[in-house]
Amino acid sequence: MHKAAISTDSTQRYRKIIETAVDAFIAMDSNSVITDWNQQAEATFGWSRPEVLGKSFSELVIPERYWDAHSESLQRVLATGEGQRIEIIVLHQDKYEFPVELAISPIQWDETFFFAAFVRDVTARKEEQQKLALKVEELARSNADLEVFAYVASHDLQEPLRMVASYTQLLARRYKGELGAEADEFIGFAVDGATRMQQLIQDLLSYSRLTTRGKTPCFTLADASCRTALENLQESIKTSNTLVSVGPLPAVLADPTQLTQLFQNLIGNAIKYRDDKRTPEIHVGAISTENEWIFSVQDNGIGIEPQYFDRIFQMFQRLHTRTEYSGTGIGLAICRRIVERHGGRIWVESEYGRGSRFVFSIPRAERMKK
Repeated sequence: MHKAAISTDSTQRYRKIIETAVDAFIAMDSNSVITDWNQQAEATFGWSRPEVLGKSFSELVIPERYWDAHSESLQRVLATGEGQRIEIIVLHQDKYEFPVELAISPIQWDETFFFAAFVRDVTARKEEQQKLALKVEELARSNADLEVFAYVASHDLQEPLRMVASYTQLLARRYKGELGAEADEFIGFAVDGATRMQQLIQDLLSYSRLTTRGKTPCFTLADASCRTALENLQESIKTSNTLVSVGPLPAVLADPTQLTQLFQNLIGNAIKYRDDKRTPEIHVGAISTENEWIFSVQDNGIGIEPQYFDRIFQMFQRLHTRTEYSGTGIGLAICRRIVERHGGRIWVESEYGRGSRFVFSIPRAERMKK
């Protein structure tokens, strides 16, 4: 009596568990004959519980071309005594196929041995994955097309623009003062426009080549890259009387040329946007976290208002007129692309009128290798 009561209580608990499960539950014996089928299984496959009990799971819901593979899976679970989680194609009562995730395990319940399978319809997930894969493919193709376009257009523009710039500069030198002040002004506009266009094309070429012509990251001494950048900026540092200090910098997994370009752009910007009322000071440093190195280029320049923190990293975004500060508005976009190519982030911290701190991260080498 007591044993029967326990058995009845266990059965009730068992039925409550499987009927409240969010996944379809199917129990079957070692021959794949269905011994149990919950309400969610009815909703998933279309057959009611009485219709399926005693029938072969394989023949009922597995398309014939997968019967052998399903049988092998059951035998493997039986032989190892370990559960498996697989994705398979199954058949609905209405004869259409759909993908499911199936978790199957051998179960010992009282004195009965059976296979317990929890089944989840993953049609929606598969469709989203396919949509995402298509979007990624479209985006990759679009980016590749844009890179090719930018390179070809920029390359093809260089020669005629070089000729325009050369001849307008020749006109400026040869006829300055002979054609009148207005003519001198017009020629000056033409020379300035051609010069700015040349710089814009060079920056566009640099931007488009960041991915296509980037080198494979290798162990790079960030200190050496920073020193090279400072050597390239030596004239600007000297003429602006800028004081530059560099703290200890680590070795990172990076493209050495692009890392130098990154430092050069950030330090060059700090020099350009200095405050003439005080001696320019720039400090380059780095700190370590568990997963990445955090680099910073800090200055005491004119600073940036908070509403522009995101905008400055976009292409062609300028906060000042060309008469105030030269440039094409691509430099920080190049910085962001370099950092993102290395798996990092870049942002700015600034107080208007007191200076800025540009910060970027590069994953630690041991994390990247994983």
